[in-house]
Amino acid sequence: MSHSRPYARTPSSTNSHGSDGADGAAPELVVLLSPSGEAVGVAPKATVHGPRTPLHLAFSCYVFDDADRVLVTRRAHAKRTWPGVLTNTCCGHPAPGEDFRMAVSRRLAEELNLHVQRIDLALPTFRYRCVMADGTVENEICPVFFTQASSDFRINPEEVAEAYWAPWPAFSEDVLDGSLKISPWCRLQMARLRTLGPSPRHWPVAPDEALPPAARQNSRNHRG
Repeated sequence: MSHSRPYARTPSSTNSHGSDGADGAAPELVVLLSPSGEAVGVAPKATVHGPRTPLHLAFSCYVFDDADRVLVTRRAHAKRTWPGVLTNTCCGHPAPGEDFRMAVSRRLAEELNLHVQRIDLALPTFRYRCVMADGTVENEICPVFFTQASSDFRINPEEVAEAYWAPWPAFSEDVLDGSLKISPWCRLQMARLRTLGPSPRHWPVAPDEALPPAARQNSRNHRG
């Protein structure tokens, strides 16, 4: 089953989130994790991915409109991992001490100029490890969130090559039957998201207490 035709929006001019320390900016850090999800340190995002990528904290987010369409994105072709691959709306890494929802909001604004209100938790314990053809490993505890956008988007070309709205039932079916080439984490997430129900408007919201320990600690730090 095919989804709606992709279209790219007018891109924004810059990526406001420096990740490599260029121009004097501090390097972006990711939170390293123990197998049980406890924070054990930090590492620069620019250097963490390789053949022996350590387990670290991340998130995925799915943005829907009021017609149950999901915003699908194609990763920028300069990305270190899975460049040019279609995926869910947004992925990222919370900074040390950063609340998850603040991190999701930050990345949606940086990548797509989207500003959302309520952000709900769908899959608090999602975890995966996958390997690219060149041997680069992605290894994350990656809770999955969902939200609804009431405004249009504008892509940041440093992060997103294109984006389009797709009907959720068609998109999820295409992902699960393999007819749509998609990021490996999105395919794994889809199998679990489909069990929550056919419409994201009626998905149950998972409690924050189910998040991994490092994520709960970040939230406590944010609240002070």
